[in-house]
Amino acid sequence: MSEVRRDIVTDTWVIVDTENDTIPQVPQEEVKAHGCPFCEGQEDRTPNEIYAIRDGSSPNKPGWKVRVIPNIRPILKVEGELEKVGIGVYDMVSGVGANEVIVETPHHMTNFSELPDEQIQLVLDTYQKRIEDLHKDKRLRYILLFKNHGRAAGASTIDHSHSDLIALPATPVRVKQKLSGALEYYSYKERCIFCDIIQQEIEMADRLIFQSDKFAVIAPYASRFPFEMLIIPKRHCYAYKLVDKSEIKDLANSLKTLLRTIHKVLKDPPYNLVLNDSPNLLPRSNYWKTIQQDYHWHIEIIPRLYRTSGFELGTGFYINHYAPEKAASILRSSI
Repeated sequence: MSEVRRDIVTDTWVIVDTENDTIPQVPQEEVKAHGCPFCEGQEDRTPNEIYAIRDGSSPNKPGWKVRVIPNIRPILKVEGELEKVGIGVYDMVSGVGANEVIVETPHHMTNFSELPDEQIQLVLDTYQKRIEDLHKDKRLRYILLFKNHGRAAGASTIDHSHSDLIALPATPVRVKQKLSGALEYYSYKERCIFCDIIQQEIEMADRLIFQSDKFAVIAPYASRFPFEMLIIPKRHCYAYKLVDKSEIKDLANSLKTLLRTIHKVLKDPPYNLVLNDSPNLLPRSNYWKTIQQDYHWHIEIIPRLYRTSGFELGTGFYINHYAPEKAASILRSSI
C-alpha cells in the first residue's frame, strides 16, 4: 500500500508508492496491439465496474453509456484502515483512498468536445454520483475529479476519452489555501468572494470569455498559464453534488463550447480540466464551519502551452507569457 507523507515545512502531502521497484523512465508511446480496452465489447480487459449508466444490460457487459472502473494501477486503495503515524518529526497517513477512471463514451473518441451534449451531461452526472457515494466514507477528506488531455498534460497512453478520480485521506494544500482565502474574505465582508468575482468580471467584461444562463467563464486576473479559464456557477453553491439538472445541462453545453474554441484557437492543445469542489464535511464536526456560505465550487481549464520550469518549482511564482485580457479577447471573439 502507498503512504501519504506530509512535508512539515510546506504542509503539502505526497503520495509515495513504497511497493514499486521499477526505476521510472520517460514514458514512451505504447503500441496498442489488441485495440483499446475502454471501448464497448472490451469489458473483460478492465477491472469490474464500480458504477455504470446502462439501458438494462448486465454489469461488465456491452450496453453501457458511461462506465466507472478502478484504475488498474491505483495509487490509493479503498481497502484497509486509515492509520495516522508519527515518524519522528514527520506525519504519515496510510494510503487509503480511491483511484477510479470514468470512461466517458463506449465509442472510441479522443476529444471530449466531440461528444454529443447529452453524453457530456451523463458524464457530469456520473461525477456527481461518484462524489456523493465516496463522501459517505469518513476516511476520505477530498474527492478530486480531473481530466488530462494530451501527453504534455499528463494523459495516459490510452487516448479513449476518459476522466480520473482520486479520493484522498487529506485535504490538499491548494484546496486549503482557497478555503482559507474564501473564509477570510467572508469574515471581513460577509459575502462570498467567488460571487463578488463573478459580478465584477461581468461588469468589467475585459476578462469575461463567455456567459450562459447558469455560468460565467473568465480568464482569472492572476492567470498562472496562458489561456487559463475559470468556470463558475452564477448560483452560489459550495458543493458540486448540489448541482441541479438544469445546471448540468447548461454546463455540458458550456464545456463543449469552450473546449471546441481552444481546440480551434490553440490547435488542439494539451490541457488539464480540474473540478475544484468542497471537501468532505463528514469526517469532523464543525469542519470548515462557514463553508456553505463562503465557498463556491468551480472548474479550471488549463491549456499546457509551456512547461513548468525551475523558477516556478523553486519559488511558487508563475510566469504567464500572455496576458489574460488578451487571451479572453481572442477566445471571446472565437466562440
